Amino acid sequence: MSAAGLVPGDASDIRLRRLVAPEDWTNPAPQPKYDLVVLGGGPAGLVAAAGAAGLGAKVALVEKGLLGGDCLIAGCVPSKALLAAARAAHEARAAGRFGVHAEVTVDFPALMARLREVRADLAPQDSAERFRSLGVDVFLGEGRFTGRDTVAVGGASLRFRKAFVATGGRATVPDLPGLQEAGFHTNETIFGLVELPRSLVVVGGGPIGCELAQAFRRLGSEVTVLARPRLLPREDGDAAALLRQAFLEEGIHLLEGAEATSVRLQDGQRVVAFRLDGEDREVREVRGDLLLVATGRTLNLEGLGLDAAGIDLEAGKLKLDPRLRTTNPRIYAAGDAAGGYQFTHAADAHARLVLRNAFFFGRGRAGELVVPRCTYTDPEVAQIGLTKAEAEARGLAVDAFRIDFADTDRGAVEGATGFLQAVVKRGTDRVLGFTLVGPHAGDLAGEAAVFMATSGRLAALDAIIHPYPTLAEGFKRLGGAYMKTRLSPGLAALFRRYFALFR
Repeated sequence: MSAAGLVPGDASDIRLRRLVAPEDWTNPAPQPKYDLVVLGGGPAGLVAAAGAAGLGAKVALVEKGLLGGDCLIAGCVPSKALLAAARAAHEARAAGRFGVHAEVTVDFPALMARLREVRADLAPQDSAERFRSLGVDVFLGEGRFTGRDTVAVGGASLRFRKAFVATGGRATVPDLPGLQEAGFHTNETIFGLVELPRSLVVVGGGPIGCELAQAFRRLGSEVTVLARPRLLPREDGDAAALLRQAFLEEGIHLLEGAEATSVRLQDGQRVVAFRLDGEDREVREVRGDLLLVATGRTLNLEGLGLDAAGIDLEAGKLKLDPRLRTTNPRIYAAGDAAGGYQFTHAADAHARLVLRNAFFFGRGRAGELVVPRCTYTDPEVAQIGLTKAEAEARGLAVDAFRIDFADTDRGAVEGATGFLQAVVKRGTDRVLGFTLVGPHAGDLAGEAAVFMATSGRLAALDAIIHPYPTLAEGFKRLGGAYMKTRLSPGLAALFRRYFALFR
């Protein structure tokens, strides 16, 4: 297994590499000057390069690894392929509640082969050849700034009018004693597995840790999760509680408030020592055949020659203005490198915003973007805007309106759990955030994002017609719940007198 999580000799991974990092690739002769040089061939860099080239700009794209970035290779695409297989196995086992009974056998090598095939099938969209066909000069190699308007790559010097830093991020590896010696996986290597581990220890209770923990449990592994301070600490507490309940029901051994302190290899297993919050001594251990570390992300900013370009850092991140411009006004950042939301859809939005700002006198601000997020566990957990706790932490007085999916007709017939909640500024119907937990929460979050980017008034939802029966009806019910609060006792009495006039 390679460091990138590709399987040596696998036909799909060979096809993938030929598309996104062809060994026989010859870098083009540089243009005298480029309108745009993009460092990084992940989602942000690819969108920026394709967009600028489509407008007629001379564009150079520089990538030192695999085009497509984390999303294609070790993130969104392979993880959702794995989750789809795990969900199919779980739903088949759980079908007895509908009177449907089935025996489930998981063929792990086959489902991983499908994962690699799907990844390779999607790779042409991100391939070097495709971007060359779009008119982009693709340079494969490590790029670095050598001046305020120059980038060096593979012995060539690229001059530019504007440049984008879109170098993405990587899995954070904590400084745990014994970790390197014992061996471990991150999201960058776990998709190279060809055999299902009997047992898996996951250090980290964020989105990546939760998604992969549940997937491997559903596929048949014994799974232990060490989460500190709790599962999904950024998310609404009630939402995290529903996921916690699902984990326990599915047999995941969950240790919240657990801090890993060391790792050792013993009898072929990874033994993780940990302490619980409130306890002073390290008296506990868990063990598993494999260890997955999912403790956050680190920005890829090393070796870029930032000093030569006049780009300053602040707290380990690029110092950016609200329009994503660095301290060198020629150079912008987008995607993970911008240090904000680390999602593919946020990277896409950043790239489009930066193109407008860099070339068309745009004044778009990253802080004005409405960016939903979703953890694709079961139940899915999605958020747009502020949670109730975040709003209150900012000193805002808020009210929350909540609809349980089980109270909708579609939710009742399908046995759906979860809820839809709107947080509004007290005394108004101005929505500050939506929390969605349950089936298809990520899909429903798209409607919430459109709503917040347009009307943003909870009362408006009461007038929107949704198809029946769907979980999306919950939005209309939220609007109705708010409208009921406007019917004060005095107003109700006035209506009664009005109707009495016509009897």
